[in-house]
Amino acid sequence: MRAGAGAGAENGGLRADAVLLGFVRALRAAGLDASAERLYAFLRAVDVLRPGVRTDVYWAGRATLCGGHDDLERYERVFAAYFGAPGEPSARAVRTASPPRLRLVAREASGTPHRPGEGEPSGPPTATLASAAEVLRHRDVAELDAAERAQLRRLLAAFALHGQTRRSARRRPARRGDVDPRRTVRELLRRGGEPAQLRRHARVERPRRVVLLVDVSGSMAPYADALLRFAHAAVRGGRTEVFTIGTRLTRATRELSHRDPDLAMTALAAAVPDWRGGTRLGELVREFLNRWGQRGMARGAVVVLLSDGWERGDPELLGAQMRRLHALAHQVVWANPRKARPGYAPLAAGMAAALPSVDAFVEGHSLAALERLAAVVRGAADGAAIVKGARRA
Repeated sequence: MRAGAGAGAENGGLRADAVLLGFVRALRAAGLDASAERLYAFLRAVDVLRPGVRTDVYWAGRATLCGGHDDLERYERVFAAYFGAPGEPSARAVRTASPPRLRLVAREASGTPHRPGEGEPSGPPTATLASAAEVLRHRDVAELDAAERAQLRRLLAAFALHGQTRRSARRRPARRGDVDPRRTVRELLRRGGEPAQLRRHARVERPRRVVLLVDVSGSMAPYADALLRFAHAAVRGGRTEVFTIGTRLTRATRELSHRDPDLAMTALAAAVPDWRGGTRLGELVREFLNRWGQRGMARGAVVVLLSDGWERGDPELLGAQMRRLHALAHQVVWANPRKARPGYAPLAAGMAAALPSVDAFVEGHSLAALERLAAVVRGAADGAAIVKGARRA
């Protein structure tokens, strides 16, 4: 009996750690710099407090994972989406007073029912709500019910997508770097020719532009809402352009610039005329390159195509346009929701024609897959294994 109880407690502890790690991954996807040191401090703080009490987890994460005031809004939004349930402490209540200690779950690991008014139980709780959110991260979007889709939308609303950085030709004063001859000479003249400290400058780093081409054809209908909400979060992060592709090419950046995701989806539905139609990938990639890409939008950018690769037109045309795009962009990424299915092979004519010009071929069927896609776009180490090779431009 004692050994079984110990094993149960250990299993509950492992489950709680998995839930907390999933929460930190969601924070990283939202743009927080949750480093390994902060993660370790968070786990230690939760262990000292009570892992199953929502308020203790909230304050432990806020104290250890947030690096500044700008992180607080994202943290609270992710926390509400990940551990959210009716009656949870709101951000306003948290700021004004210590909220009541609400459980993460409604049942205990030991199976004993917890009655209102009783004291805090001694056994480790099973974090069912958060575990459901962790399971949801890996679920195929096409298989979710209405409640799960609503929770997925809350998690996507807290998402963030940032491109890789590049060194621009401009320079700015810096403590280290190359000697700035003009500023150094001016300082010498100001001192009447007396020796002065060398002035230095360094190149400015700027984020690369990210361009998303989202397939809204009939074959992509189960994934279109989630992918467009992902695009909405990317637009909010800045330097991101979004186009929808189906039978027409529609620039959707303006519609997705609304702060509220539901308003953005409503505006987008009115602006895109080809929902659930056919797919003309080759012609639309050519139109994008001729109207926007060749003029500068795709030059040195990270271009992401979110499509299953089904092509109604000529696959050779798609292959030729993908080669043009590959020559202009810094990196071409293709996210295919069908890639996660067992036994999948890129045998569709459009996908097979485009693949030689793709630097990274990733999945796009779930929240976890979109997090990995974001890691590839920003050039993070956890996405390096998927990338076949990025080029400098």
